[in-house]
Amino acid sequence: MIYTDMIEIEKLRKADIFSGTAIFCLGVFAVYQAFQMPMKDSYAGVQNVWYVSPALFPLLIGSTLALLGLILIRTALKEVGVQGVKAVFGYLSSTAFADFLKQPVTIRFYGIVLNLFIFVFLLIPNIDFFLAAILFLLLFFFMFYCGFDERLVGLISKIIGGTFILALYLISDLADKVDTFAYFSADILVIAYIFLLIWHYYQLVKESELIPKFKLSLLIGFLAPFTIGIIFKYFLLVPMPHEGLVVSLLDAIWYAEIWS
Repeated sequence: MIYTDMIEIEKLRKADIFSGTAIFCLGVFAVYQAFQMPMKDSYAGVQNVWYVSPALFPLLIGSTLALLGLILIRTALKEVGVQGVKAVFGYLSSTAFADFLKQPVTIRFYGIVLNLFIFVFLLIPNIDFFLAAILFLLLFFFMFYCGFDERLVGLISKIIGGTFILALYLISDLADKVDTFAYFSADILVIAYIFLLIWHYYQLVKESELIPKFKLSLLIGFLAPFTIGIIFKYFLLVPMPHEGLVVSLLDAIWYAEIWS
């Protein structure tokens, strides 16, 4: 038992080398970005001092992350030594590592990272918040709550395909040209993708025991964004990250003259 625990600790320490490196790089990046902000400046003739700079908090967080990353690397190297590092690199170039990358648990990790990446970098800046949140939740539910491993790769491939089409549409001149005669064309494209995704997944689960979970996923996937979004937008008066088709419709309803 003790020997097994020691083996597990050694594996964790080897993983800490890479985790510490990633944390250190993230901290350095945060510090670099913080230095792009003004440490002190003058606004309307008033000189702001350094300790009220917006760069102070990310600078503190980045420095702390970088320091903790270095400590984690040092602790790991002290435990496993240089030979342990060599063994890790040997494992990374082996067929065992290639097999690990194909395991269901690893594929699930791909799905999580992919969904978060799409939500943060593609949907939030360009698509109506309500639609972005609905698609984000539905993808997570279809992957993990009412999904099954043998369909996960196919679902991820469809996500990548839809993301590629949407990204290509947004970065090309096509989106601007279509918006001249059809407003919120990117939002309409996402709506079509959401309904195609729902229809496709329904065909997969309609004759299985997953259908109750599928229905619950739809309920939460649509209800949660609208509940939270409406509270923040119209009661707390917090603007959405990107306001498009759905927000325009809600504005028309919320501020309609019939309520006055």
